[in-house]
This record gives sequence, C-alpha cells and structure tokens, in this order.
Amino acid sequence: MFVSFFPQPKLFFSSLAVWSLAAILFWFFGGEQLGAVFGLPPTAADAPPIIGIAVLWSNPFLWFYLYFAFCVAVFYAFWSWYAPHPWQNWSILISAVILFLIYFNVQVSVAVNAWYGPFFDYIQGLMSGTIKSTDAEFYAGLASFSWLALIGMNVQVVNAFIVSHWIFRWRTAMNNYFVENWSRLRHIEGASQRIQEDTMRFSQIMEDLGSSFVQSIMTLIAFLPVMIQLQSHISELPIVGAIPQPLVVAALAWCLFGTISVMVAGLKLPGLQFRNQRVEAAYRKELVYGEDHEDRAQPATTAELFSKVRHNYFRLYFHYIYFNVVRYTYLQADNIFAMLILGPSFVAHRITFGAFQQISNAFGRVTGSLQFLLTSWSTIVELQSVHKRLRAFEATLEGEPLPEIDQRYLEREQAGLRPEDQPAS
Repeated sequence: MFVSFFPQPKLFFSSLAVWSLAAILFWFFGGEQLGAVFGLPPTAADAPPIIGIAVLWSNPFLWFYLYFAFCVAVFYAFWSWYAPHPWQNWSILISAVILFLIYFNVQVSVAVNAWYGPFFDYIQGLMSGTIKSTDAEFYAGLASFSWLALIGMNVQVVNAFIVSHWIFRWRTAMNNYFVENWSRLRHIEGASQRIQEDTMRFSQIMEDLGSSFVQSIMTLIAFLPVMIQLQSHISELPIVGAIPQPLVVAALAWCLFGTISVMVAGLKLPGLQFRNQRVEAAYRKELVYGEDHEDRAQPATTAELFSKVRHNYFRLYFHYIYFNVVRYTYLQADNIFAMLILGPSFVAHRITFGAFQQISNAFGRVTGSLQFLLTSWSTIVELQSVHKRLRAFEATLEGEPLPEIDQRYLEREQAGLRPEDQPAS
C-alpha cells in the first residue's frame, strides 16, 4: 500500500517527521525573525491586527510561504538523490502542495474569526443605538468577509481537485504493483476483488479521511493561540471556578471524554466489518463461478451463503445501536457545551457580541479538530477492514505468514472445500 507510492516508506515517514519537527522548531526559535533579512519582518507586537484579506499577503505570511517552499525543496532534493522513485513527484511535491493549500484555507478561517470581533461589535452598537453608521460602511464590512469567503471557497475547490488526482495516482501505483506480482497473489481469497475494489475503497477513504485529519491538525495548531488570546474574556468555568487557560482546558477535557467514550463503544466494529467482507466475498465468488459453470451457484448454495451475509449484517447493526447512542448523545451535548462554559462570563457582563462570536467559532474549530476520531470512527473502521485485506497481499510479497483468517481460508480451499463450507465468522 505504501511502498508502491512512497520511497522506502518507514525511513521516508521517519525522516519526514524529523525534518518537519526541525523546520517547525527553527521557525519558532529564529526562523520567523529571519524574514527581516529579506525585507519580510514579522508583525510588531504593538501593531493593530490586519482585518480582512490583506493579512494573507502581509509580510509575515509571504515569508512563511517562502520558508515552506524552501523546506519542501530540500526534502525533495534529498530523496530524489538518495532513493529515486517513479512516483516521487506526486508522493512528495504534490503532497506538499496539498498540505500548503490546506494550511492556507485554515488561515482563511483564522482571518474570518478575526473579522468576527470588530464586525459583530459594530452590529451590537447598531442594534443598541450606541453608534451611528451608513449603508456604505455596513456593506464595506460585509465585503471584507465576502473576499475571504470567495478566496477560501476557490482554494478549497482547487485543493479537492488536486487531492482527487493525487489519490488516484496512489491507487494506480498500488494497482500496478499488485498486478506485477499477480502470480504470487492469485491464491489469496478474493484476490481480484482486493486489487480492484479494495484499492479503490482504500484510495477513496484516504481521500476523505486523510484530508480531514491533516485539516484537523492544522486547525488545532492555528486556533489554539487564538483561543488563548480570547480567554481573557472568560471569568470562570461552571463548577470548577477560575482556573488557568480555562477555554483550552475545557476543550481538551470535553474532547478527550467524547473520544474515549466513542472508542470504547466501537471496539468490536472493525472485526465485525472485516467478517462482513469475508462472507460477502464468498457469496460473490460463488456467483462468479456460476457464470461459467452450471453446477455452481445453485439456489441451495446461494441461499446458504446469503444467510451468512444476513447473519453478519444483523449482528453488525446490533452493535452499531449502542455505538450510535454514545456518539449522537455526545454530539448533541456538544451543541450547547460552549454556551454552558460561557455562562458565568455572560452573567458577569464580560463578553460582547463580537467576542462571543469569536470565542464560539474558535472553540468550535478546536473541539471539532480534537473530535476527529469521534466523527470519523465509522470511516476509520471501514479503513481498518480494507487494510486487513490488503495487508495479506503485503505479507505474501514480503514472505511473512498470511494473517490467520486468510491462512484458514487458503487451507480450506486447498482441501477442496467450497465457499458454502467456509465458516460465517
């Protein structure tokens, strides 16, 4: 799954983690100030914040863009020299482009959050009659948001297009790699399905899950400092009272509680999903045999195989009951959690309308990124199931023993047992 697309995957991802960490540490311990040498200094501490789209091409942002491009170029040059790979342009350069576009879109969200404060305070003043304004000033404020939204929307469209192509290239690399080794893989149960369908499903899931995961991480990194700044409006939290970093503590504790709850409730789901795929494969295989052989796919045989499919699905549906109860209860409670923790500050008159919009948006972004496992658990379960099936291919090509469940199937097939004799689970 990885060696077909990435050069020496274990070393590649290890070096990527080390290089990224080094680049990040250098940025925070001198790299950001280094932009002044090139005429792109950081923003002065006493400078007013830039509101609107202009922040995206301010000097600090332009310097970061150049710094990011330099780090990517060095990493790409090293791997092109050390271990050239036919897919290195896509696995390194296009991956970096995708990461940059995700980062850029997150910064658009941060800029929108900064716009919330002054604009909604302005709205509060208009509603209370404490300030006077004109139609032109009002629509100018809306135009500032419109430019941000327009840029963000177009960047997101471009990124989705690039991600789709990037994922299909990964599927192509897997497909070519497995087909080249077909003679060693054909004996594995459902080999044709794994090459055609499972690589397709793997790539589709990675397209959604991978992009969401990276965006969650970048959103967390971008919005945590914003939330730390905004918590000056928070007087105390309900029950626990005044504590340091109240918004950050509340967000972390709430998301940790939800993630652990959902993980515990969904422990059985990956195995059940994998068993479903096995009985589906056995049923499909018998039907395929029936296309060429009259004595196969007889009503009694197909009925028996489908009964196993039915049994496994009904068992899976049962286990999803308590999983969904936990997940949806938590998500409903999440809708009012921000208001719950802001209650004492509302009562103490410490929050304006603009600050409330900023805090609720930033808090929602942070908790949303921390709830990645919770909101994506069903997709993760499906990915784990597909990964188990493709892992058998890798085990064969690497000379490792087959996973136990595939080994049992191979032994039964070699003994001449038909699919209907295979166990349901």
